[in-house]
Amino acid sequence: MVESSVQSDADDNNQQVPSVDIISGTVEAEPHTNGSEDHEEEISGCGAQYCCNPNWGPFRFIALFFMCFLGFGSYFCFDTPGSLQDYIKDEMKVDTVAFASLYSLYSWPNVVLCFIGGFLIDSIGGESLAVAQNTYTVSWFKGKELNTVFGLQLSMARVGSTVNFLSMVPLYEWVQTFSEGYQALGYSLLFAGITCVFSLGCALILGVLDNKRSKVLHLDAAQSGEKIKLSDILTFPASFWLISIICVAYYVAIFPFIGLAKVFFMRKYDLDATTANSVSSVVYLISAIASPILGNLVDRTGRNVTWVFMAVLITLGCHAMLTFTFWSPFISMSILGLAYSLLASALWPMVALIIPEHQLGTAYGIMQSVQNLGLAVISIVAGLIVDTSGYMMLEMFYMIWLCIALVATIAIALVDSGGDGYLLMSAATRKRDFPHPPADAKLNEAFDDKL
Repeated sequence: MVESSVQSDADDNNQQVPSVDIISGTVEAEPHTNGSEDHEEEISGCGAQYCCNPNWGPFRFIALFFMCFLGFGSYFCFDTPGSLQDYIKDEMKVDTVAFASLYSLYSWPNVVLCFIGGFLIDSIGGESLAVAQNTYTVSWFKGKELNTVFGLQLSMARVGSTVNFLSMVPLYEWVQTFSEGYQALGYSLLFAGITCVFSLGCALILGVLDNKRSKVLHLDAAQSGEKIKLSDILTFPASFWLISIICVAYYVAIFPFIGLAKVFFMRKYDLDATTANSVSSVVYLISAIASPILGNLVDRTGRNVTWVFMAVLITLGCHAMLTFTFWSPFISMSILGLAYSLLASALWPMVALIIPEHQLGTAYGIMQSVQNLGLAVISIVAGLIVDTSGYMMLEMFYMIWLCIALVATIAIALVDSGGDGYLLMSAATRKRDFPHPPADAKLNEAFDDKL
């Protein structure tokens, strides 16, 4: 193993000094000063030789299982209003603006909570679900199959959305056999909320595994010692803020659209409620299958910005197809599912390529906060447009936002090409010229010093 030491002020205090494995791109601590006894103690409590031993190769894939299902309940519940849109409007006697405000009410608290959660993750290890999930992923898989894992996470989360769209109407109709009116709606929503208990269990188990990994592998000793400060936000590169703009501009054309799509499909294509929900779920069903495959494609090819541009352009074409043609909505929604999967697999990992690891929680928190701010506002605006101007104007509104996402993507390409060009590089070029992402400047310096 070729190694180079990363300098630390901890030498005088007899603390462990991390080293850089140039071949694998990982940071390792020097052997523990107390020998192997402490190490043996830390892995002996479980009683299992492999499944609870972080040194066992597949251990991180056990954690991946729980990472993937961490958001299952959240996504299932999030899409419940969309799958029951017409029933909610009828039973609660509300218009589209009031209905869309349900999504806004979800997003408003997360404008603040995601930022706070991300900052706490970087500072003391607290969490906010989506931010924590992204940060866990980078911590366990950075430098390995990061894009693939992001795609797989999206896949499993969207299984929750797909199951929701396919099951909630039959569930509601079954509940109506022993209840009626708003009570039937309430029982249905209660059943949906139970899925969050499953995700809570996954979160608890993942926390135990992550704690085990940190202790056994002495990851605290391998950290650079740098701590996040609020003022660090001002040092985030322009590419990060452009990624955040894409995050808002793209996802407002996905989530609010799917939330209101059921009635749109029923009116334009004369579908019944069950079939309309099936069309809405196609995006998530395709995404569940395609996300890990496309994530692996991005891992192998690199060029994240190029893939993001293609995804936004294809999504724009899908919305145009829904607006100006009467082709089967299954066609456009299937293609939209592919584009959505490609964007998520290429966009979210880019943050880990340009932001230092000790600031990633805060960075992802800002992205989630900005995204939720956009969703909170756009959801209400979308409902207002439907009530006053109809669904065609709503589709035009979404296409404007996708054009904004295209412009932001082009801007990232220009900014990146004016610098090191890392986000535009192929995977092979990145491995050859940068042993670590440019954000990990100290590790690259150590590599250069060794050479």
